[in-house]
Amino acid sequence: MIFGRKRSSRSEQILILGLGGVGFYLAKRLIDDEHSVTIIEADANLIARADGQIDARIICGDAMSIKCWQEAFAASMDYMIAVTDNDAVNMMAARIADRFGIKRAIARIRSLEFGQPDSLLSAEDLKLDLLIHPEELVSQEVVRLIQINSGNEIIELAEGEVQLLATDISNSSPFAGKTLQEISQNYNSFPFRAVAIARGIRTIIPHGQQKILPGDHITFIVCRSHLEKIMELTATEQKRQQKVILLGGGAVGCRVAGLLGKTVAVTLLEQQEERAQELSGLLEGVELLHGDGSTMEILTEAGVQAADTFVACTEDNETNIMTSLLAKHLYGLKDEDEEEESKKRALKTIALVNKEDYLILAATTGTDVALNKKVLAANEIVKFIRRREFRAVAHLHGFDAEVVELVAEKKASITQKPLSKLDPIFRDKLIIGAICREGKWLIAVGDTQINAGEPVIVICPSNLLKDVRKLFIG
Repeated sequence: MIFGRKRSSRSEQILILGLGGVGFYLAKRLIDDEHSVTIIEADANLIARADGQIDARIICGDAMSIKCWQEAFAASMDYMIAVTDNDAVNMMAARIADRFGIKRAIARIRSLEFGQPDSLLSAEDLKLDLLIHPEELVSQEVVRLIQINSGNEIIELAEGEVQLLATDISNSSPFAGKTLQEISQNYNSFPFRAVAIARGIRTIIPHGQQKILPGDHITFIVCRSHLEKIMELTATEQKRQQKVILLGGGAVGCRVAGLLGKTVAVTLLEQQEERAQELSGLLEGVELLHGDGSTMEILTEAGVQAADTFVACTEDNETNIMTSLLAKHLYGLKDEDEEEESKKRALKTIALVNKEDYLILAATTGTDVALNKKVLAANEIVKFIRRREFRAVAHLHGFDAEVVELVAEKKASITQKPLSKLDPIFRDKLIIGAICREGKWLIAVGDTQINAGEPVIVICPSNLLKDVRKLFIG
């Protein structure tokens, strides 16, 4: 049975230390991928929360207890992943894993003093195969989104030959109110496909009769040579950033301001006076404002109406989401002489959202991109573990969907008939976005038939990725 729960012969034995935000989310992802997961956690409340929600063996005990490691059969593990809240424990766990003979060790470490090119102790010194800095991951992602496309997400696949564009559908969009089949018939001068739709809190893997609605957040797949054309059709701007406003001077806000450097004008809003003074000595060329950035008065003083991107990166979910909405509202209050300019561009908002349940909601209520440190950290770990099965993996922000590059094996189910003739069970479950044939990437269509050995880009719900993989196995 293709979409069953039978454990794959390719599954790994994985030991996770810590059942906090990253550990819990990571365990769910790995179990969905049909790996065997064992967890060591000392907090009985966290164990009670996980009970009945994840199919994992959980040991109540200290991550530094050798007896707990022995009880977990550590010597038989393929991976050890340390994601406790203590950097020292996570680093020491890698040494213990090495003594138990665990082949690969991964740790979350918040401090940037370790694992960097110029650090006293490198990842190799720490016996780590992968070292994750959550705050650095989200900071780098914010900067990438700012530099690439004003908050509209563009992801490069296949060494840049294939592009994914995530953008909103407005009331005036030529796609609004039309089915995908009608769109393909009316706009056929170049090949492209809609591969995922975020509508409300749902993610839709669309089919030909799916109707596009105003307010939908859609990901399109297109070859690099046609990226500008799809951006023109969707009225997606790709303009140079001039002014960025950051709300919150914590680890992420400070790092983003530092990474942006002097490439754009940056205004950082910090409510705590002591922290604001500290930041003034750390950040050169950044305008610092002390005050409550969630108020209309401070946002107006910061110049939100002249900004290109607003980034809410406090530690409070509700503040980040609601201030993003407020910033968009204030941006819309233009003077009459600015009305024409306002039509040409819109404020893009990026919010740090630490609660997974709020991610898609935030992305569909006015926030252009919602980022979660735990999800980004877990995605990096999952990507590392999947690397022997998938040539590339990407996660779409605001969508419960994965993008992977697979290669079809001989006699694989996916090679037996054209895409349009695949079993109806796959409707709403996957889309073949692109295929590499004779060294050239092509957007896949209904009459495309995949041959053995051809790389393929697939989009599917996160929890079905392992099942989709079976279609490509001979």
